[in-house]
Amino acid sequence: MSNKEVKAALKSARDAIRNKQYKEALKHCKAVLKQEKNNYNAWVFIGLAAAELEQPDQAKGAYKKAIELEPNQLLAWQGLANLYEKPNQTDVKGDLADVYQKLLELHESGDKQKWCDICNKLVELYHQEKKYLEVAETWQKLIRMKQEEGAEKAELHQLWKKMIQLLKDSTRNQDNKTGQLLLTAFEHALHSADTVPGEDHQNLYKDFIQCLSKFPHEVTRLEKACDDMMALYPSMTYPLEVLCLHFVQSGTLPEKALTCFSKLLEMDASSGPGIIGFGIKCLKENKYKEAVKSLTEGLQKTKQCPAAWYYLAEAQMKIHEHRNAVLSCNQALEALGTPEGPNLQWKNLVFQLKAETLIKIADADAAEKAIKALEQIVDGASDPVISALRGQAYLNKGLMDQASKVSQELLLSHPDLAEAHALEGFIHYSQKNYEQAEKSFLHAIERKAGIAEYHQYLGLTYWFMSDETRKDKGKALTQFLKAAKLDSYLGSAFCYLGNYYRDIAGDKSRARGCYKKAFELDETDEESGTAAVNLSVELGDMDTALSILNEVTEKARPGTAKWAWLHRGLYYLRTGQPSQAVADLQAALRADPKDSNCWESLGEAYFNRGSYSTALKSFRKASELNPGLVYSIYRAAALEQILGKYENAIATYQQILKKTENYVPALKGI
Repeated sequence: MSNKEVKAALKSARDAIRNKQYKEALKHCKAVLKQEKNNYNAWVFIGLAAAELEQPDQAKGAYKKAIELEPNQLLAWQGLANLYEKPNQTDVKGDLADVYQKLLELHESGDKQKWCDICNKLVELYHQEKKYLEVAETWQKLIRMKQEEGAEKAELHQLWKKMIQLLKDSTRNQDNKTGQLLLTAFEHALHSADTVPGEDHQNLYKDFIQCLSKFPHEVTRLEKACDDMMALYPSMTYPLEVLCLHFVQSGTLPEKALTCFSKLLEMDASSGPGIIGFGIKCLKENKYKEAVKSLTEGLQKTKQCPAAWYYLAEAQMKIHEHRNAVLSCNQALEALGTPEGPNLQWKNLVFQLKAETLIKIADADAAEKAIKALEQIVDGASDPVISALRGQAYLNKGLMDQASKVSQELLLSHPDLAEAHALEGFIHYSQKNYEQAEKSFLHAIERKAGIAEYHQYLGLTYWFMSDETRKDKGKALTQFLKAAKLDSYLGSAFCYLGNYYRDIAGDKSRARGCYKKAFELDETDEESGTAAVNLSVELGDMDTALSILNEVTEKARPGTAKWAWLHRGLYYLRTGQPSQAVADLQAALRADPKDSNCWESLGEAYFNRGSYSTALKSFRKASELNPGLVYSIYRAAALEQILGKYENAIATYQQILKKTENYVPALKGI
């Protein structure tokens, strides 16, 4: 086949393809290849015809042969791109990306529009594959080319915005380079905006700041962006809110943070981040109740702020609201989600605080949860303070051997650690080894004098050690006073101060004040509440006694606060108010239906009210529960007599006299 014949055959192949006679085209090409096996156009035409005949493997092979022959010719590359773009071609996206890259290279010095079209296709392909770095780098090449061509500012602005749109999902699994390219796109888009200030520019700034807040290491850039936006849009609270939450989450409170909190609350008194910031400020100033109030309010508006939940738990723990503190820790852990990056540090802090709080609750169930929380702390096994907490949890769970083992190991490895000596003290105290406990707590206080719990336990050690140490002002009393001074919310310290002033010093007034304070701090502390009421009665101050009882009964759920209902019921009984006495004594019995003395008092109240039949039932119930209550049996007999049930009355009187021959009221009754 001559040169002329080769050209004719190729022309025939081209015409056949144009007329969709693909098999005919293949015949002409094969004839050419018999003569010239390295004919570039013949291989390209075979690729084209085979693709149309749905023979992708043959088409691909032909194009690749053509590329091998002429790597810098467009036709074969374009044909391969068209082949890979077909819907029936799967698993070729990586190959297609390589083809697009080559086409970009070939078009770079030629048709700019074609180059841009291919660039768009390549970016779209990378975006589908979530290859965000490649997306960013390719799009930047497009922008650079447009800049070189002298594109208008408005067109460049739209291109930067498109780049932001393409990369907006990349912040979830960000590599640093992609992140930097995204932030650069934001900055260029902001600088190229036409209307400044303006609504679009404002929204773009908000998106930029939101994006920056996801990058923990871009603190300086975030602060600058917020400051710049505030300067441009002084009435907008958004940049201030982001800045406030940034400071909250950073765990540090520089002067600038406090200024931001104040400024934000001036602009919007109901701003969640502003109220949270104020709550943290209160916490740092030891205003714990105000901190709890503000943090709770702020978190109702801005829930997804793990650091704020942590600070709320810390404030709740300071005022001994331990169960609420555990709930706040759980909220913090939920808000933290995956423990990556800076979140890991917060997660460790939250688990430690949760464990400390559960240990304060001091029951076996809470101890088990505390152990589990401590297990979640990354590298916690190497932290001696965490080990001491684990020892306390073991002790609360009744695992004495494990607690002792932890204590001994800590004392050997960290002899100067206050927590190690305190743990040893708690163990000795629980075993009533008071002399050893005293030594341990003194060692702990020597190393950390500002811990109220250590002084409280040393005080308890002296209280139970002997009468001498209990009465010695320099022992138990001094330690309880120190504990109360260091922690003004420690109810148990005030309760024992009450015990000291009542039982040792004989100072009823001061004792009453201490019990009252203890009860105000912990309304579940029945011992302090009862003592405050009893001492108020002894001091002739019924107003205070009633005020305490009224406060408790108003808040009490059905079936609770028996002591308060009983005390107030007896007061009404003594003061001739039988109907009120009946209501309160019934409420006391709902809390404890098996209290025979309470049934006896209820019978008395019914009797005084003139409800004899009901009174009779109450006295009978009392004597059923406690057959030794002779007075209840006598009152039942007397009521039977009043109700005209004489035979029953005589039988009941005789029953009493069998047990107590000279019981005068029964003798008189019979």
